[in-house]
Amino acid sequence: MRHDALNFQSNGTRSRDYVVKKRATLTFPKRAVHMPVTYRLAKDFNVAANIIRAQVAPNQIGTLVVELSGDIDQLDAAIDWLRSQDIGISTASREIVIDEETCVHCGLCTGVCPTEALNLDPQTFRLNFTRSRCVVCEQCIPTCPVQAISINL
Repeated sequence: MRHDALNFQSNGTRSRDYVVKKRATLTFPKRAVHMPVTYRLAKDFNVAANIIRAQVAPNQIGTLVVELSGDIDQLDAAIDWLRSQDIGISTASREIVIDEETCVHCGLCTGVCPTEALNLDPQTFRLNFTRSRCVVCEQCIPTCPVQAISINL
């Protein structure tokens, strides 16, 4: 995804920056869990990291699902730096999949969905999934009592 931003420079001229957003899963080795990664991304590369989901604990492998945004060159440099720190990064697009045959439309998943991508139709009480709103935080997967929600890899 790319957004144009028009900036005014100190000499009064205008420059156009292109802000790119990438969703990524970062996997930290045990020794890197204490590293202030989001701070370094912002300070050293001017890349914002919106944390969508985090699973980090001392002396364990950590996982962050983040949306990274910034200039394309800075974003690429930040990704290279993450890899140089032995932080695994996967930018493969993943999606939530709902098995319509298995789903019982109980609505439990709607209570944990932070973006309201999952909701119940007030007329039919059937589950609606708005894929464009989903940030693939995966909170719905363990919540489903009939395991109708999964992720495609």
